[in-house]
Amino acid sequence: MTHSAKSCMERPRKKGAKWTNLHIAPDEKIEMFELDYDGKRDRWNGFDAATYARVIERYEARDEARRKYLKEQQLKKLEEKNNKQNGEGEVSDDDEDNDALKVDEAKVDESKQMDFAKVEKRVRTTGGGSTGTVRNLRIREDTAKYLLNLDVNSAYYDPKTRSMREDPLPDADLNEKFYGGDNQYRVSGQALEFKTLNIHAWEAFEKGQDIHMQAAPSQAELLYKNYKVIKDKLKSRMKDAIMEKYGNAATEEVLPKELLLGQSEKQVEYDRAGRVVKGMETSLPKSKYEEDVYINNHTSVWGSWWKGHQWGYKCCKQTIRNSYCTGAAGIEAAEEAADLMKANIARKAASEETPAPTEEKRLATWGTDIPEDLVLDQKKLDDALKKEDKRRKEEKDERKRKYNVKWDDEVTPEEMEAYRMKKIHNDDPMKDFLH
Repeated sequence: MTHSAKSCMERPRKKGAKWTNLHIAPDEKIEMFELDYDGKRDRWNGFDAATYARVIERYEARDEARRKYLKEQQLKKLEEKNNKQNGEGEVSDDDEDNDALKVDEAKVDESKQMDFAKVEKRVRTTGGGSTGTVRNLRIREDTAKYLLNLDVNSAYYDPKTRSMREDPLPDADLNEKFYGGDNQYRVSGQALEFKTLNIHAWEAFEKGQDIHMQAAPSQAELLYKNYKVIKDKLKSRMKDAIMEKYGNAATEEVLPKELLLGQSEKQVEYDRAGRVVKGMETSLPKSKYEEDVYINNHTSVWGSWWKGHQWGYKCCKQTIRNSYCTGAAGIEAAEEAADLMKANIARKAASEETPAPTEEKRLATWGTDIPEDLVLDQKKLDDALKKEDKRRKEEKDERKRKYNVKWDDEVTPEEMEAYRMKKIHNDDPMKDFLH
């Protein structure tokens, strides 16, 4: 296969051929294109002759049926003629019909039809005068396309197909210019109609109709005309239906006063804030979720009760979503359990011994003023002074600072006093001599 089921463009069946064993299609044919020098320039490369073979088969079947029908008609008329035994001098209508059938069956020689594009012309040869056939490509007085503009950078002329797509004289006067390139002819005149006819034939063939523009152009044109008529009828019918339902604002019909001014007999009473007090029933907003659904024998919905930062059911005061409703008995049991829990907590609190009072650590919180009731331990003060000297050395030289630094937010009075004693004051005359 050339594609998978995911990338298939056909509409999938309700039941596949794997189960129904019907309409099993053959594998698709992968055509190989020759893309060499000649293959790229061959306009018939990759042409599928089966498309035209189907048209030939259909026409052959039609001709066979027509011949069979005509033969039956002739035999039938001969029998009627023998039965009636018309007079010899009278000319019956059957003879005229037979002549018409013979003319209808006659075929015109195709070689005679193909001579309309040829001109018999006298050609001089060395061996004497002879008659040759030359194709009539253009009128003699017309200038050739490639002679209109001899500039090398002008429109390109393809000698193989004798086509020049662009305009050779783009700056010339439009009134004097008789040739504007092949593209101008393709987008003007009857070329557009032929293009739309071709597109309609392709689309109709893809949708299942047996139509071919090149094999049966008259049939394709007739189908396109019928399609346009049906499309116009459908448009007019749709327009009438819309105008009948919604009306036509372009007409001069006067609208009813109720619709024109938006008046009605309903009376609505509002308060000062703009809320509806009386007269109009407010519609409740609808939710996409299910409403008023009672599960597990509950008589109220989930979320109808709230206590202790928890949602629950109002009927049984349970906070578990998938719980089964116990009713009033469950409420009484929950209250008794809560009272028993409170009693146990109170008994435990009473039985516990009161903790021993801990000495509060007095932290140093003074700034420049020293409190009067300050009592310092001399040993702790000496240790704090050494610690402060060590800290100042680390600040001056970071290489002496250890990798793991211990940090303590609590500052003792001795440490605060050591910091105050080591601090350099601006009004100290010996501050420049301190290290």
